[in-house]
Amino acid sequence: MVENSVEFRQFIDIFNTLDKSKVAQLQSFMDNFAINFNLFKDGSFLERSFPFDVIPRIIPKNEFDDLERGLKQRVYALNEFLNDIYGEQRIIKDGIIPAEFIFSSKAYNQSFHGLKTPKNIRTHICGIDLVKNSVNDRWTILEDNLRVPSGASYPLSIRQAYRKVYPEIFEQMKVEKIRYYPQKLQEMMDYVSTGGINIVLTPGRYNSAFYEHVYLAKETGSTLAMSSDLEVIGDKLFLKSYNGKKIQVGAMYRRLDDDFLDPLEFNPSSLIGVPGLANVYRSGNLAIINSVGNGIADDKGIYYFVPQMIKYYLGEDAIVDNAPTYLPYFEKDMEYVLQNMHKLVIKDVAEAGGYGVLFGYKMTKDELENLKNIIKQEPRRFIAQELIEFYDIECLFDGKIAPRKSDLRCYVAYGKDIYVWPGGLTRYALEEGNYLVNSSQGGGFKDTWVVG
Repeated sequence: MVENSVEFRQFIDIFNTLDKSKVAQLQSFMDNFAINFNLFKDGSFLERSFPFDVIPRIIPKNEFDDLERGLKQRVYALNEFLNDIYGEQRIIKDGIIPAEFIFSSKAYNQSFHGLKTPKNIRTHICGIDLVKNSVNDRWTILEDNLRVPSGASYPLSIRQAYRKVYPEIFEQMKVEKIRYYPQKLQEMMDYVSTGGINIVLTPGRYNSAFYEHVYLAKETGSTLAMSSDLEVIGDKLFLKSYNGKKIQVGAMYRRLDDDFLDPLEFNPSSLIGVPGLANVYRSGNLAIINSVGNGIADDKGIYYFVPQMIKYYLGEDAIVDNAPTYLPYFEKDMEYVLQNMHKLVIKDVAEAGGYGVLFGYKMTKDELENLKNIIKQEPRRFIAQELIEFYDIECLFDGKIAPRKSDLRCYVAYGKDIYVWPGGLTRYALEEGNYLVNSSQGGGFKDTWVVG
């Protein structure tokens, strides 16, 4: 079923009157500015343009307003959970989440227990992935990304191009502005800063989202830095400037995972981290965005408990749905999963980017039996979810409109207040019927317009 709305039909009516030859101008703009999302495939680095579609996803404003309330609620609860789990651990003591479920997770970093973060914020930038269920017409959250969520620069870039090429659309439709996102990020970084400049830490040009690192550093007025540009002196972090002067860093928007941040603390073979960085963080002299140890909150197994977190910390019911999810860790859920695996989606809790996702209906009988045995042996490793029949959206391929599966990544910045960006990154599958739309799986993207 194709997603549709009055606002979308209004767009199509306007779009059909426009000069389609200008579509090439959009492509030229994206190519000239090297807007890419690189892939690693079969051991090789592939530098490629990020496929994009000129037909935006359109969400009516009243619908997005409801979504905004739900996302604010969720991010607040997740931040409370992280502060709790690295603090008093009340949610464990009160029996909401089993202790073993937390402490057995590879994402939980025990060595940072007791660490207080600047302003008690850990979920500075969240990417929440959703689909719109075609059965009940409700948005459903598939997963939370609280470590290093990427993708915000792409809709910002295509929106800029769209306004230049087709300004008449924006004159006729009331589209919410998205250009304030970098400003909100800068305000958030300034708010949590411990004193000093703001930087964006990048592993370098071979990272899949390097374009975004450069873009957001420029747009937020931050300094783009690699590990070789930084030095720990005592319990503070400094940027080494071109004239030999060392400038203290107060907030670091890191674009690499925990394992690579500090070779003295995490992976000793990391060449892209900063030796001694963890000590600076523990000393309270640096805000790291997002916080070290956040992975426990977007562990796919912990996702199961988020509605309970919201009830526990806020005393409220969750506004936005979770997908129906089962934990083989629990005996009752294990029984259901083993009996219904042929129709479920099985996910490895430690994987991301569309990796480790298995669709039961695509598997042979032998493959299903083998997976059942693995799940029995490692029940904490997996979750299972009902397959959600989410809406297709219309995309333009070689001048013809065709439906494709898509999701939406909404971005939420948590500083002095919680800000939900009115738009987001819509990702779509290039192949018909493909449910995996992740950029790392070769999918494309389009802008998301909140209209009303």
